[in-house]
Amino acid sequence: MNPRIILDCDPGHDDAVAILLAARQCEVLAITTVSGNAPLDLTTANALLMCQLAGLDIPVHAGADQPLLVPAAHAPRAHGATGLDGPPRPDVHLAAASNDAVGVIIETVRAHDDVWLVPVGPLTNIALAIRQAPDIVERVAGISLMGGAVGPGNVTPTAEFNIWADPHAAQIVFAAGVLLVRMAGLNLTHQLCVGQNEIIALREQGGMVPEFVAGLFDFYLTGYRERAGLDAAPMHDPCAVLAVTHPELFTFGARHVDVETSGDLTRGMTVADERPGTGATPNCEVAYSIDAAPALELIVDAVGSYG
Repeated sequence: MNPRIILDCDPGHDDAVAILLAARQCEVLAITTVSGNAPLDLTTANALLMCQLAGLDIPVHAGADQPLLVPAAHAPRAHGATGLDGPPRPDVHLAAASNDAVGVIIETVRAHDDVWLVPVGPLTNIALAIRQAPDIVERVAGISLMGGAVGPGNVTPTAEFNIWADPHAAQIVFAAGVLLVRMAGLNLTHQLCVGQNEIIALREQGGMVPEFVAGLFDFYLTGYRERAGLDAAPMHDPCAVLAVTHPELFTFGARHVDVETSGDLTRGMTVADERPGTGATPNCEVAYSIDAAPALELIVDAVGSYG
């Protein structure tokens, strides 16, 4: 039986791929959107666009348009002005099922005993749900998130974008006491990269969705090449999906993780206590390695299946 999930996202090129992967590997009960890579109206439209292109019958619910305490910030350098720059953009004909993502998260977790929350953007919606309905902490099967890093960040030297964009929400989530939290941070996601071979493979598949994703990858890779001199681009967000569906591909380490919320130089830093013998109680399974070849095959096969 495929795991039941709510995919909380801010599409974003890698979020778009995470939607397609999750729809093939999971029972996706809802897609919820949040301000992050782009403003909320665009992230919601982008989630709807991916459902429309792929023919997915998954309700999309718009969520928080602002972080809890800090000003909203976006990532046009990585994802363009729309959040999904690159290929020609079709008109979006689908509409969001609601603008109450937080309520949907709460009610869905209360209605089922086995729902995973898979947030791959800023953690605002998840934190608001926990704050409004603390009972879901004990009901949720787990949280598998893309965010943070055990090592260097990307938006600052110490912080990854999703956590930096709403550090107060992230700290609420890590401190909530959820029994199982899995963290796919930059130290992990940079091990799973797409390059020209994957673009060629998708175009050989044919079909609207593989061609659209190939166009997304063209834009995404060009940005990484220009900014960092890399010939491949990390598939950050699909890692959080795979950590639920294929945990055997990962190596995890139990750690206590806190989030720096106010440091002038370290806002959004995920501080993992890696000291031996400190007695710190782990609150997170930090992903340290991934078997990249089969993981990449799962992603390419999932996208290609929509051809």
